[in-house]
Amino acid sequence: MIRVTRGVTTAVTLLALAGASPGLAYAQPGGAGARAGGAAVNGTELPEGWRVVGSGAERQLVWTADRAVPMGDARVEFRAGGRLLGHPVAAPDGRSFRLPLGDERIDGGAALSVTAGGRRLDAEAQARAPRLRPATPGAPVARPEAPLPANSVDPGVPGPYRTASGEYALASVRLPGFPAPVEMRAAVTAPRDAPGKRPVALFLHGRHGTCYTAGSEEDSGAWPCPAGMRPIPSHQGYGAAQRLLASQGYVTLSVSANGVNGQDHAAEDGGAQARSSLVRLHLARWAEWGARPEKAPAAVRKAAAAADLSRVLLVGHSRGGEGVNRAALDSLSAPPAAQDAYRGPVRWKIRGTVLIGPTIFGQNPVPDVPSLTVLPGCDGDVSDLQGQMYLDATRGVGRGTALHSAVYVVGANHNFFNSEWTPGQAQAPAVDDFWSDGEQPDPVCSPGTATRLTAPQQQTAGAAYIAAAARLFVAGDDRVRPLLDGTGRRAPSAGPARVLAHAVGAARTPAFVPGSADAGAALTVSGAGRLCAQIDEDAARSCLAPDESGRSPHFAFWETSPEPGRDAVALGWTRAGTPVTVRTARPVSLAGAESLALRVIVPPNSRGTELDVTVTDASGRRAALGRVRVDGLPGSERTASYWAREVRVPLAAAVRAGLDLKRAAALELTPRTAAGRAWLVDSWGFRPGLPAVRPAALPRVDLGRLTVDEGDSGLRTYRVPVTVSGTGSGQVRVFSPAPGGEGFTSRVVTVRPGHRDIDVKVPVEGNTRYGWDVTRDVFVKAVRGAVVGAHRGGVTARNDDPMPVARVTPVADAVGEGQALVWRVTLSQPADADVMGGFSFLAPAGGAPELSTADLDPEWVRDTYGWVPDPARPLSRPEYPDSYAAFAVPAGETVTEVRVPTVKDGVAEPVEALRAVPFVYDAEWRQVPGAEVTGTVRDAS
Repeated sequence: MIRVTRGVTTAVTLLALAGASPGLAYAQPGGAGARAGGAAVNGTELPEGWRVVGSGAERQLVWTADRAVPMGDARVEFRAGGRLLGHPVAAPDGRSFRLPLGDERIDGGAALSVTAGGRRLDAEAQARAPRLRPATPGAPVARPEAPLPANSVDPGVPGPYRTASGEYALASVRLPGFPAPVEMRAAVTAPRDAPGKRPVALFLHGRHGTCYTAGSEEDSGAWPCPAGMRPIPSHQGYGAAQRLLASQGYVTLSVSANGVNGQDHAAEDGGAQARSSLVRLHLARWAEWGARPEKAPAAVRKAAAAADLSRVLLVGHSRGGEGVNRAALDSLSAPPAAQDAYRGPVRWKIRGTVLIGPTIFGQNPVPDVPSLTVLPGCDGDVSDLQGQMYLDATRGVGRGTALHSAVYVVGANHNFFNSEWTPGQAQAPAVDDFWSDGEQPDPVCSPGTATRLTAPQQQTAGAAYIAAAARLFVAGDDRVRPLLDGTGRRAPSAGPARVLAHAVGAARTPAFVPGSADAGAALTVSGAGRLCAQIDEDAARSCLAPDESGRSPHFAFWETSPEPGRDAVALGWTRAGTPVTVRTARPVSLAGAESLALRVIVPPNSRGTELDVTVTDASGRRAALGRVRVDGLPGSERTASYWAREVRVPLAAAVRAGLDLKRAAALELTPRTAAGRAWLVDSWGFRPGLPAVRPAALPRVDLGRLTVDEGDSGLRTYRVPVTVSGTGSGQVRVFSPAPGGEGFTSRVVTVRPGHRDIDVKVPVEGNTRYGWDVTRDVFVKAVRGAVVGAHRGGVTARNDDPMPVARVTPVADAVGEGQALVWRVTLSQPADADVMGGFSFLAPAGGAPELSTADLDPEWVRDTYGWVPDPARPLSRPEYPDSYAAFAVPAGETVTEVRVPTVKDGVAEPVEALRAVPFVYDAEWRQVPGAEVTGTVRDAS
């Protein structure tokens, strides 16, 4: 979840962390903040706010925001020219981010950017991209389509049971890697008079603020909550969906995860494993209470209905979605014990998952557990809609019989699925995560547009589709399937919400699937099309050019670019009748299918793209199957609207023509509209129904991180920890640092439990100079017949040398107006990293007159504050707390100066004083104070 705090943020210096020139640094809500000027690399100035600090293998790229980056679910990413450099570490104030570069080269002319979930966070984001225009001149943006036909069964209609609600709180638990205990609290809503044991739906919220001050706009991401603040009850935000499911006979519980949210910033996986542990700890308690009901809390006993843990649906929002996906995986294949807080037996069965605006940092979905992914079309947090990978990344990995569905909810934002994240409904401060520009409103997502949903409309639609997943995955009611599998039906109870669906798995069989790991299914493309790379900065190879306005959920970035194994077919034509032929290396079978299903993307806001579909068998016999029409989604440059629509053509014509459907060899798509573009994501032989899902016994891969002391000298080599558990063998793709340290190389590896099939070695060089830790990362992704838990690992060489001692001496501490107060900061020895700190200002002793911002050079004040305060303020009483003059001693040097330039103001004044406490930041970014310094300024009049 993302929200813009209006509370005062405690500042840890931005300019100090960025190694900028000395000046005042502070945190400011809502206005322009302190800004670091651009630094130079290879003689070329970097954009404003960027700086490379340190030397050698300890170089770091630092970006300084002009205000705190709001707490959200998407991870912050550094990019150069669109290429992912990595995920930086945030300072405690949320405004400074630093990324170890190692041997990575940064071209001074590179277009550096900061993104989170595909949206720009840095200053360059203010330059708006060209708008996505309708295909027909004069047509309105996002013209609505006719409503879909109503489904025969509406899962959003309340059931017959009365409901009861309550809440339980148990003793807090310890999770690996988290220093503070995490709460065990949940809100329970259950049917009151339903017979027998009832299925269970467990909800898990996402990453939101953790604490708030009642009656104010102040919130926090700390845990435990600071004195005077209350926990934000995010777990109470799914009440409407819980009540609907409970009325239909489900026992529901919604788990609080503030303790994870407040500590997951340092977790390698963003907290996925911790959330899984929390979910399974709750399920384990329910299993215990089922055996001994008298031990259950009052809220559970009040529910009356007994829980049937053999029928469990997990519902996760945002990072909670990734958490319940990991919980489903961990329930089938245990994670490494050192990473997990639950060690007991699995006494439950996960029948399916619902993932609402989810993150999927690992792109490691569970292939053999059915899933529904809800993609909010106006998501302002996880705005790249990366949750699409819960479908796309399952293809070819498991048995393929689990249905994986995505529903695209036009006009829905990220937050409003949770009432406790919704203004006017929440107890704590809350905002609309889709930021709106009042002067240039978004044509699709700004409140009040025809396509934007209100909060109640969004929550009603969300509840209806959660209930649809429960009815299909848990109750096995196949009548609900057309709502989720791309057949094109709507749930009337969802009201005016326009919800579109497509799916993979179930009774489908693969036909023409770009990027398939099966060499025999490899595709060649001819005519007015090409095989394109979903992830590649090269415009000639990429499916969407890096500077394209708008984004595609199917092409969401992962950890590296380019990324082998992720392809699509790009079609581009300048006149109707120009065919594109897609051919497989060996024939594929469409036998038994009733139609050919295609997932096709067309540009947002386009209308009426028509394609004739023809299939050819291995003997060359052809059959024209029919014509499909594809309309684009409502979209703007701020939405991820390049999303595939599912269209189907019957195979009856192929049967009549005598084609051998067991040996289909080619697919031909012929545009029947004027010049245009389209992308084929994949195609499948489709027949209705939901086969029984039986998870395969697959090997599981988890990467670990080895942290070692760098040592004083010599070169040592260490292995990245890898755990392969489970049974059988499977294939994964391993990404490891390329020789020379720039980028990554990848290879497909067959893994087997008990074998060292993944063997990545990392050299570490020792020295006796203070510096930062040096990290080398390795990533892994499932390809075929394997699953991945912890997708990220590596080796970190920990600095084991003490930080140099900093000594501050006056150079000019008694000056006249118009001169600069100057202090020299001297280190006892040079370091490999910048040594950073600042001067915190105090009121002068004895009530002496104090310098104010009016006494300082306004250019200096403007460069550091972003503006000149009016009226002027004493240095010890700034508008925002914790202001200070920042300094940085560059790596390899031992001296810098802190300058406070004054001006002649022409006003007769007594001698004015400055009093400050110098400090430096240690390796944990804690302030280490030194002895006070003072300075005086004489009047020049």
